[in-house]
Amino acid sequence: MRIISVNIGLPQDVEWHGQTVRTSIFKRPAVGPVAVLAEHLAGDGQADLRVHGGPDKAVYAYPHEHYTYWQQHLPAELLVPGAFGENLTTSGLLESAVPVGALYCVGTAVLMAVQPRRPCAKLGIRLNDPTMVRRFEEARRSGVYFRVIQEGTIQAGDALVLVEPRPPGDVTIQDMVDGIALPNKDFAKIEAMLRLPSLSPSWRARLEQMLAASGH
Repeated sequence: MRIISVNIGLPQDVEWHGQTVRTSIFKRPAVGPVAVLAEHLAGDGQADLRVHGGPDKAVYAYPHEHYTYWQQHLPAELLVPGAFGENLTTSGLLESAVPVGALYCVGTAVLMAVQPRRPCAKLGIRLNDPTMVRRFEEARRSGVYFRVIQEGTIQAGDALVLVEPRPPGDVTIQDMVDGIALPNKDFAKIEAMLRLPSLSPSWRARLEQMLAASGH
């Protein structure tokens, strides 16, 4: 597992369907080491802190393997590192193999895998497709949000090394994606998610609502 590209970007105003929208989704590859801070990468920012950023969304990684899938659906010129607003374009870090709560050493930083991404409309702006939010969720290729456990520096080419042992519960990021995306819910798995000590408050609330609505 390694980092192909470290991508950063600060908020900017863009025109979209006759409106001015402030967004930082237009990220570009950084050259050289980048500092990993408690809630973001140096030189990176979030335009709307109500729904972006914070400790549970400090660093966002997206597998380069998914770019092959998106080549069938999006223009090739848009599919450059950072196309999905990710901070880290990665190789070998697939959601199905990333346990929730797992720690990864990368560069001199330590990151914890916390949750998948649920996209907002700004992904459609970045990829020039107003249907992109729906298509992204239907594809079930979410990427991984990380919490920063130890600040440090990272750069392209760094390895992502899983710190053993694996966290208890063995729930993966893909399990979280499927728990809300698939029509047939695995309520035993959802209950396992709720037992995870690393589960973010927003996901805990969402999963508790699902269980309550189902009568479980």
